[in-house]
Amino acid sequence: MSFDNSQYFTKENLDTYLKALAKEYRKKNGTAMPAEIILIGGAAVLENYGFREMTTDIDAVIHAASSMKDAINKVGDTFNLPNGWLNTDFMLTGSYSPRLDEFSVYYRTFSNVLRIRTVSAEYLIAMKLRAGRKYKNDLSDVIGILAEHEKRGTPITYEMINTAVINLYGGWEDVPNDAQAFLQDTLKSGNYAAIYENVRAEESKSKDILIDFEQEYPGVTKEANVDEILRTLKAKTEKSE
Repeated sequence: MSFDNSQYFTKENLDTYLKALAKEYRKKNGTAMPAEIILIGGAAVLENYGFREMTTDIDAVIHAASSMKDAINKVGDTFNLPNGWLNTDFMLTGSYSPRLDEFSVYYRTFSNVLRIRTVSAEYLIAMKLRAGRKYKNDLSDVIGILAEHEKRGTPITYEMINTAVINLYGGWEDVPNDAQAFLQDTLKSGNYAAIYENVRAEESKSKDILIDFEQEYPGVTKEANVDEILRTLKAKTEKSE
């Protein structure tokens, strides 16, 4: 696993890359073969909210002709982006659901050929809870989304999130217990601003701990053991302090 990434995507440069991707794809296919990309994770947060400034990867569901891969690579070369800057790797994780197409929402169309969709609030929260990674932005993103909708006057309720979890995953069975407890405590508190700062700081600390560990023991950390490793390392850190 890799926890360090020097490439950052913002809403502004992401839209620039998507616009370039649409032009490149159109060169190869014209408008007879339109494409659709559903942005999820951090990219969906960037496109829909203002509390997060960047993400280090662009996860997506891609519906397009095979030439889309060449177009992605060409845009990557043009802008000096890392290989796989736009990828579907998350479809191999538990956060993926084949029903994402059904519950995604329209964002915008580039070059009359590439339609971009994102994931709406309660479904994005459901996916973040399902992932529940303590070294990423999963839990802070949940709070950020709740906070922004509270400010907008369109609060997200537990019932809405529950419906999203059921629609995507059939129920809560595969959502980590600590993520479920986190959601309940957060909704009960309602003090999203304070909670956000604390959780984001803890996520950043967790990431730094894992980066140091990975540098000392490369290749040891896997998705299956990362939570246990992080728990052990934090306990050692707290004991030494």
